[in-house]
Amino acid sequence: MLHGWVEPFIHQYGLWGLWLDVFLEAMGAPVPGETLLVVAAGLAANGLFDIRAVVLVALIGAVMGDNLGYLIGRTFGRPVVLAKGARFGITHERLARVEHALNARGVIVVVFARFVPLLRQLNGLAAGTAGMHWLRFVIANAIGGALWVGLWSWLAYGLGAHAELLSRFWAWIHPFAWLIVPFWIAVYIVGYMILRRQKRG
Repeated sequence: MLHGWVEPFIHQYGLWGLWLDVFLEAMGAPVPGETLLVVAAGLAANGLFDIRAVVLVALIGAVMGDNLGYLIGRTFGRPVVLAKGARFGITHERLARVEHALNARGVIVVVFARFVPLLRQLNGLAAGTAGMHWLRFVIANAIGGALWVGLWSWLAYGLGAHAELLSRFWAWIHPFAWLIVPFWIAVYIVGYMILRRQKRG
């Protein structure tokens, strides 16, 4: 059973639980949004959920959470974010690291941030405190959210009952995410195109 409580949680609270978990993670809370997404998509493969609903709910939660985080960071600034976020593990060093990445690479970081722990949690808050333009953020954030939800949902749905292997595998390789993510996205796009051709044929 994945992480002990995760699968019972998604069984009990369903897609509302998935939405809340992904939403809170995107706002900066240390909760396993990615893990719940993988579990929910795996359960969808076994008929418990509609995979389209899983994708939609997770995407809405991710984009809403990041945008609320951005609004908090932009409105209240670093002092308030650090003071109130300390209980959630948001430290000066962690926030500064993400702000530095955003200032150095901007939109690219926002698009791929969801695939990297720490960046995923602090992406919106840091973009707000760093003063990133909201329109640039919201477009990049939506693209990143779609790639993140689409990739993990597709892979977990394909693995079905064995979807938990994805989380274990990702825990080992996420330090190299910046190298691996573009490859997985290419695999996802190719796989999606093949599936569409098969359906048409």
